[in-house]
Amino acid sequence: MPRIEINVDRCKGCGFCIEACPQNIIRFREGFNKMGVRAAEMFEPDKCTGCTFCAIMCPDLVIEVFK
Repeated sequence: MPRIEINVDRCKGCGFCIEACPQNIIRFREGFNKMGVRAAEMFEPDKCTGCTFCAIMCPDLVIEVFK
């Protein structure tokens, strides 16, 4: 099953991955990371198709996609 991993401590909370996800399974976390921003997180992992759009859109390369 495809999944993504987001390096929460390096995420700057730009939201590009959230906008790019065709399955709408990425959102902002409730808490803050080390930089004081709400990082992205995946929810509903069963819906991930492994399309890599989130990783492609991430300007800081903090998302890895595993198929």
